[in-house]
Order: sequence, then C-alpha cells, then structure tokens
Amino acid sequence: MTPRSSPRSLRAEYQLYVEREIEDYKNSVSTTFLHSIATEAARTLDEGAQLGMREVMLADEVDRIIAKRLRLPSYETWRKRRLKNANELRRPEHWGLRPDTPLTQAIPARASSAQVLVAGPRVEGSALYLAANGCEVTAVESEVAVVNRVLRAAQDAGLTEKLRGFVADLVSFTPDGPLAAVVCTPAAFSGLSSVEIEQVIRILQRATLDGGVHLIETLVAGQQVLTEEELRTRYDGWEIKLVPEPGASKTFVAKKHVA
Repeated sequence: MTPRSSPRSLRAEYQLYVEREIEDYKNSVSTTFLHSIATEAARTLDEGAQLGMREVMLADEVDRIIAKRLRLPSYETWRKRRLKNANELRRPEHWGLRPDTPLTQAIPARASSAQVLVAGPRVEGSALYLAANGCEVTAVESEVAVVNRVLRAAQDAGLTEKLRGFVADLVSFTPDGPLAAVVCTPAAFSGLSSVEIEQVIRILQRATLDGGVHLIETLVAGQQVLTEEELRTRYDGWEIKLVPEPGASKTFVAKKHVA
C-alpha cells in the first residue's frame, strides 16, 4: 500500500476546479472558435510586451475570458458551496444509512489521521460516509466492478484523496496499519475456511490501535458466516456489544482495550 499524499488546501482545490472547467470548455469547442478567443485576448494586451512574456499573458487572458463566459464562481462563493456540500456528505442519511448507524463508532475524535479498513461487496455507502467524515479509508473487495464503483462515487463526491480501493480478498490483503477501525460485511469472510477467518481476524486485531473498533455485520439477507458465539470467542478480551439492525440482522461491535 502506498502512502497518501498530504491533502491539498481549499485554494489549491479551487484552482484545480477552475483549470478543469476551462480545459473542458476548450475541448468542447472548435479550434476556430478558440482562435477567435485568442484574437480577442490579444487585443487587450500591450503590443509592446516582450514576446516570451506576451505568450504567457495571452494564455492567461484566454483563460480569463473563458472563465468569465462560463461564469465560474469566485473563490469565496465556491468555498461556501464546498463547505455546505461537505456538511451534507457527512450525514449518514446521504449515503442511505440510518441516522443512528453504528458506523459512527468507527469515527475517532481525530478522524483526519484515522486509517479505516472497509471490506465486503456492500462497502460503498460505509466507505464514502467514513471518508466524508475525515477518515482515511481503504476499501477491499475481490470484485473489480465493486471497487471501481466505489472509486467513481468517491471521485464524484470529491473524496478521492480520502479513499483507496484494492481488488483483493482479506486473506491476501495485509494492512499497513495502524488501523483505527475495521468494518466488514459477512460476505467479506465468505468462502474462507475457519482457519483463514481466524488468521484474518488475528491480523486485523494486531493492526488495530488501542481503543480502535471492529464492526462486523452478523447477518444480512439471511447470510451468516460468523455466529455471535464465534465472534465473542475470537474477540475475547475486547469490549463487546451487539447493535440491532432492521430485521433480524445485528452489528457486532468490538472495542480494543487500551493497554
């Protein structure tokens, strides 16, 4: 797993937004039309400018004209919209989750530096919700289509820097830790032998920080790979509780004791 780069500032994000909108506009019009914009830009420049400087100024003026035609918002307007949207994305209901979802327990106080692992084919809503709330999320699933769908959704929501996707099963995946939380659906363990399940859980437990939590759905759509008794045995020494979900399903929540 490769380390994440430092997050960009809002100013840098805004500049990328403007550049992307201008570039998309240029790609959408004909070369002849672009030449007409360049001619308009040239008329506004000082004819006495040096050639090298003039070329730079001409390119900047073309971009300024396009930005004006597109009516791109100012930085302050864009920033307010961005923050409003970010607040909406932090709501569990936005991702189709219950307002009282147990996933809130996977978000530590210092979420901006928290590494969270999410595994299973129904990871999209959980992964995006945790990423929107500041966690550094790694989504692991053996189906390429599922991983690609999560990554596309993250891109659409502006959460690309907060989420990584890996096509792998839990047996072949090793976290580079330390993890603040682990979220798994029953299908994440489907097809694994009892020995492999024990191995996976042990590795994830070792990679989890003191005070970190594991959330495992025990029953979804009639599928039960791990029983409550099995989970309690494997999480002996952890603080355990079961959170009821709609229908017959429950979420097994285990918190690692602080040494």
